[in-house]
Amino acid sequence: MTPDESAHERGMKVRREVLGDEHVDAAIEHTSAFTADFQDFITRYAWGEIWTRPGLDRRTRSCITLTALVALGKLDELEMHVRAALRNGLTRDEIKEVLLHSAIYCGVPAANSAFAVAQRVLANHNEHPEAKGNMPER
Repeated sequence: MTPDESAHERGMKVRREVLGDEHVDAAIEHTSAFTADFQDFITRYAWGEIWTRPGLDRRTRSCITLTALVALGKLDELEMHVRAALRNGLTRDEIKEVLLHSAIYCGVPAANSAFAVAQRVLANHNEHPEAKGNMPER
């Protein structure tokens, strides 16, 4: 990342590295006049400002993101970010530990649902490790 890059450019680079080209291309393809401002917003702020900050590495950011999504019960986003966590270097066991830790602080029912989602993603990852996911980003 260079200081001359805009937040949007930085964001698109990190977004592609974390979520994969296939996922980002699908999100861009599904962008409409109605959702364009939101896509720009998340690219600039979530990916270009927060995910690029030097204070935490991507593995740690993935752990935090997984926990937040468990707490909020956002299972579609959780599915996408389990794949991202793998891409960011978390192991199956580390993802399991994040979900177990989340059970204590977010609740057992939330973690139970999260384990089901993660198990499905990890099984698919084992069968197709090259798969990048195909859900458009919200």
